[in-house]
Amino acid sequence: MPRAVLTDRLGPPSLYRLVEHDPGPPSPTQLRIAIRAAGISFVDVLTAAGGYQVKPPLPYIPGSECAGVVDAVGAEATGFAVGDRVVASGWGGLFAEAANLPARTVRPMPAALSFEEAAVFPVSYATAWHALVDRARLQARESLLVLGAGGATGYAAVQIGKHLGARVLASASSEAKRALAIAGGADAAIDARGEDWRAAVKAANGDRGVDVVFDPVGGEATEAAFRSLAWNGRHLVVGFPAGIAALRSNLPLLKGGALIGVDIRQFGLFEPEKSNANRDRIFALAAAGTLRPAVAKSYPLPEFRAAMEEAAAGKSAGRIVLTMD
Repeated sequence: MPRAVLTDRLGPPSLYRLVEHDPGPPSPTQLRIAIRAAGISFVDVLTAAGGYQVKPPLPYIPGSECAGVVDAVGAEATGFAVGDRVVASGWGGLFAEAANLPARTVRPMPAALSFEEAAVFPVSYATAWHALVDRARLQARESLLVLGAGGATGYAAVQIGKHLGARVLASASSEAKRALAIAGGADAAIDARGEDWRAAVKAANGDRGVDVVFDPVGGEATEAAFRSLAWNGRHLVVGFPAGIAALRSNLPLLKGGALIGVDIRQFGLFEPEKSNANRDRIFALAAAGTLRPAVAKSYPLPEFRAAMEEAAAGKSAGRIVLTMD
């Protein structure tokens, strides 16, 4: 019998338990996936705790992205066969050994990626692409400052920004995270906890302000980063695990700047065709070896609590993955 991580009450990892869970056969439009690996993000743990702005229904199985093998194909699902290696994303249900998912949310797994890498690819890279291409309209030779550059979306933004031809400045809180960002293509790395952070950012960009800020951090970092913008700069609000910032409304005026929200979930709901086109693009880049996520550590499924706690702590350079072997 397949197993899954489940709770009847949202809260910390201690409230979750590993139980037998068979999702049954797929519906006509679904695929049944034998999951080999599932990514764990800060948002996954936040949602599991009931702290996300949208609360999931109970009972709840966490997990928003996975990689595995097609186990069964619904009667109306096309383009897939049993045995295909695939990547999928959804809102919950993926900290499990088996899941039924709509065929439209499943894609062939890029051959260049392992199951562990593929499991942490879809959400972070789709978010970073949407942010930089659709929302900021980042151009070649512009400068991009990435906060939290050793984290999930931050590391994706480093790679995508470099692919788009930008000068990428990576801000991260540890030497290991800064080294990871440089390995991912960043042109310079800045200590996020340095005493004169704004001066370090300006110096790393040739004594100029930055064109785009990618901000998945929030808190005190947001205002300092916005103040580092050049004229006509764009500040992308991607997340705020460090807290929701209160930005002074005169700052956009003084900078001629824009504060731009990035919500990948709503983007998929309101602009599904564009969202799918974006995913086509990033998956093609992954297949070509241009985009590749970094995995810091893999945990076997029975150790899900330790894995969730490490993902929530945000100290790892790279992603945390659950494996179902």
